[in-house]
Amino acid sequence: MITDHEALDAYSTVVSTVAERVLPSVASLEVSAGPGPHRTVGTGSAVVLAPDGLLVTAAHVVRTGAGGRVTFRDGTRAGFDVVGSDPLSDLAVIRTSVTELTAPELGDASRLRVGQLVVAVGSPLGFAGSVSAGVVSALGRSLPAVSGRHVRLIDNVIQTDASLHPGNSGGALVDSAGRVVGINTALVGPSVGQGLGLAVPIDEGTRRIIGSLIHEGRVRRAYLGVGGGGRPLPPRAAAALGRSRGVEVLTVVTGSPAATAGIRVEDIIVAVAGKPVEDVVDLQRVATMTPPDQAVSVELVRGGQLVTVETVPVELDDTVPA
Repeated sequence: MITDHEALDAYSTVVSTVAERVLPSVASLEVSAGPGPHRTVGTGSAVVLAPDGLLVTAAHVVRTGAGGRVTFRDGTRAGFDVVGSDPLSDLAVIRTSVTELTAPELGDASRLRVGQLVVAVGSPLGFAGSVSAGVVSALGRSLPAVSGRHVRLIDNVIQTDASLHPGNSGGALVDSAGRVVGINTALVGPSVGQGLGLAVPIDEGTRRIIGSLIHEGRVRRAYLGVGGGGRPLPPRAAAALGRSRGVEVLTVVTGSPAATAGIRVEDIIVAVAGKPVEDVVDLQRVATMTPPDQAVSVELVRGGQLVTVETVPVELDDTVPA
């Protein structure tokens, strides 16, 4: 039988091993009002993406500045500039002149399980290179993100009881194998040891977003111009599609791509560009994956019948209605 001492020792070994592996890959940020080190307007953390000076952080960390100073565990300091930022996923990519950095392995948050050990690495309250450990408290949470007039739910957010404090945002949430499975983004509740930490998951969708930020400096999302909510499908449609839910259209924005395509209130969207849609989160995910300004098919249930229409989404930005 394993004793309490042996169990504690095993736990400590895992946490210390993960910390030793990941700490060199997590930096402390001082965000300034202009490129390079100027007046500090915020702090946070960032995770190395590539040895040539690319790091990922939380978009809200760099929201108030165009750059700042990055400090690594070994004391190396340098200025950084923002390569790209996406408030609707709360992810941003920055670049520093420091090279030969150690990039951690990126994991897959879709493989996480509730109760699994995770380690948070970052710079809480300005204390660089800090580590806290806990478990995955819940999966599949949603976190609202705002950009201009638009609100989007960041889906599949990881909830953990690992202690997070201001300054942890942008740091790494790591599994017991030392793989980065999330980017810490928020603290909910009392700020002293009782809050719930949230992290944007590292998965297929976030990898795509990070890639877009590196190559284009932004994320292009398709905009249809509908508002709605998930609802059960009529029995005949559910049997034909082999699934039970879709997104009922509750509003159609005048002059939007959806209105031009003839999509109506009370239609139930079941697929966009061939990708199944069962709730609003699915619709948002498809919008991120669909290139704007290209014709796509939208499959609907209308009056109990399956109908397909074509539309050309525009790019979501602050010039289109909320």
